[in-house]
Amino acid sequence: MSEKISIFVENAPTPYGHFTQAIKVENHVCISGQLPLKPEENVLVGDDIESQAKAVFHHLTAIMQGCTGQLSNITIVRFYLTDLSDHEAVDKVSREFFYFVPPARTVVQVAALPFGAKVMVEAEAELNPVEFKGGRML
Repeated sequence: MSEKISIFVENAPTPYGHFTQAIKVENHVCISGQLPLKPEENVLVGDDIESQAKAVFHHLTAIMQGCTGQLSNITIVRFYLTDLSDHEAVDKVSREFFYFVPPARTVVQVAALPFGAKVMVEAEAELNPVEFKGGRML
């Protein structure tokens, strides 16, 4: 059975419940819902959707780097918005971070998010597999 590894990085908020920032199993990474919180204080980065969206993308970046990956390894993102009219602003920020082939995406409106956040994002990624040459792992 494959080992399940808990991922924790200092540049993303500490989980406020009984869960981890991310779980890695072989080359697959599942990133828990990221809220737009200041990592050192666990308070919202601001009230506007743009600053909140940028914060969750910075958290995704930090977690992917903690897994020896990068945003381009993300295969799907799921956005949870408290107001679907914020979708356009989140999409604009998304284009800044996913300037390459974007991942698959789901956007869902929810009644509320923890800490009064306007956006939360979770993601899944596939890390680059170990390269094989001549029947040996490198």
